[in-house]
Amino acid sequence: MKNLFSVEGKVALVTGGSRGIGEMIAAGYLANGVKVYISSRKAEVCDATAERLASEYAGECISIPANLADLTSIEAFVKELESREDHLDFLVNNAGVSWGAPLEEFPEIGWDKVMDTNVKGVFFLTQKLLPLLRKNATAEDPSRVINIGSVDGIKTPIFDSFSYGPSKAGVHHLTRVLAAHLVKQNIIVNAIAPGPFPTYMLSTGVGGGGDTDAVDWEALGKGNPRGRVGTPEDIAGLTIFLSSRAGAFTVGEVITCDGGSIIS
Repeated sequence: MKNLFSVEGKVALVTGGSRGIGEMIAAGYLANGVKVYISSRKAEVCDATAERLASEYAGECISIPANLADLTSIEAFVKELESREDHLDFLVNNAGVSWGAPLEEFPEIGWDKVMDTNVKGVFFLTQKLLPLLRKNATAEDPSRVINIGSVDGIKTPIFDSFSYGPSKAGVHHLTRVLAAHLVKQNIIVNAIAPGPFPTYMLSTGVGGGGDTDAVDWEALGKGNPRGRVGTPEDIAGLTIFLSSRAGAFTVGEVITCDGGSIIS
């Protein structure tokens, strides 16, 4: 009972880990003794985040930049990871994009880019990483896949992001499908559906234009039932629960981390 939430000594990959929710999860893992790989499309940003997090938490944080919406890039990424590690304990599929445009003007690329990154990429990266996930997985200590969905995959989004909500609903159901197939292989799959967090993506929808410092998050949070937006501790804490012994009997769930917005 004493070490229910311990993840120390494990190896994790957090996609989209250079900023936002991915960075928060990577930081939580590092603070709790996990060796963390992060990936994002922009190499300089990914490298800088890995260096900063490693220094801040006195841990191992390694950058492997990649476009995980493309199958060829996914295969190259997995080959690089396999050259560095013989197993993977935790895979956090966090990389995601959105696209906003009025309904009548919504372009095909705004559909394809979002679906390729948010759904197709999650499936094929998980598929290609199965040998590493299986390597050390046991009935007593299973490997974990945690997919980052969204409350917009549960409720109707307030923004004109017509492909984003359906893509996250797809992630939620893909989580259940993968969970059913992998649970007997000692790989547990769950999803988290975050609500409002102070991220680049949300800032683009609330007037910040991608600048998180330009948004009054305290004022925005007052509209949430909890009276605030999410913090790194909120999303990292739930991720660590799902990664630890404490979450080893929770399978195929989509758990909201939204301060009560859905239930209210």
